[in-house]
Amino acid sequence: MAAVERFLQALQAKGSSIHTIRSYRTALQVYSGWLSSNGYDWRSPSRTELRGFLASLSEGHGRRTVAQRLAALRSFYRYATREQLVPGNPLAALPTPRQPRRLPAVLSVAETERLIDAAGEEGDRAPAGTLRAAMERALVLRDVAIVETAYAAGLRIGELATLTIGSVELRRGEVRVTGKGRKERISLLGHPARAALLAYIEEGRPVLARRATSPESPDPGVLFLNHRGAALGARGIRWRMERLRVAAGLPEGVSPHTLRHSFATHLLDGGADLRVVQELLGHESLATTQIYTHVSPARLRAAYTASHPRARLESPNGASGSGSSSDGAREDRRG
Repeated sequence: MAAVERFLQALQAKGSSIHTIRSYRTALQVYSGWLSSNGYDWRSPSRTELRGFLASLSEGHGRRTVAQRLAALRSFYRYATREQLVPGNPLAALPTPRQPRRLPAVLSVAETERLIDAAGEEGDRAPAGTLRAAMERALVLRDVAIVETAYAAGLRIGELATLTIGSVELRRGEVRVTGKGRKERISLLGHPARAALLAYIEEGRPVLARRATSPESPDPGVLFLNHRGAALGARGIRWRMERLRVAAGLPEGVSPHTLRHSFATHLLDGGADLRVVQELLGHESLATTQIYTHVSPARLRAAYTASHPRARLESPNGASGSGSSSDGAREDRRG
């Protein structure tokens, strides 16, 4: 449909990620195919017809996929309504399937340090003084800088892959990030991340940049380069992170985004204000950030201790607790 292509072009102009555009395109192609096979008009689908489409989606797809494709349709019809291509949004009154609430997995501080250590221990296999040794050293410096930066600044993998040299201000310990919707924010870098980036920029990156084979763009200006001197993309970062995960002996599923989750959780554990974490993560809504309060044991314990009327009572043996064993027995008898 021509309207779909115009909608996708509008998303691109607005700065939506390529992943969002690809996902929406797939969802709308499936929807268009279903409408065509059933002889329905996309401009005025009935509620019964839309329910039929959702029922067809549910066959062989999980609730998350159904919800994602329904979100694409909602966005498309909002656009079509604004552009006066349809008289109204037919999806406005259609409920979204409830999603199971999943808490993000996070690393402990010790596990994060193991990941960083694993990055620093890679290499050292080539004879010293050789070109191969210089390359291995450059890749080690790069990988340490990637992990330190991801953890220090809480970056999404796409944000990490598109950092430029000019976006990093080591003296102030700041990094300028272009996030979702091309919105810019400033995130911060601690001393270990600043030191890792300085070592990479001064010693490692020049070695990688000299490996560039394309005469048109020998140095793309992107901060993190691959072994050919080109920009290290999100796929390359994921691949390197998986190698480091295995080397560090961490469980399956640890990814660059796990470092972002760990960044937020460790900040809250340390007493950071939720709105500060929201700003550093680049979340539009505080509700998105609030999920980290449920995975921050230290914050939950502190809030419980400070708020519950019996959390700080002394038990008969002098131990602090939420009431003595006799209190518990009385509670049991009261039912």
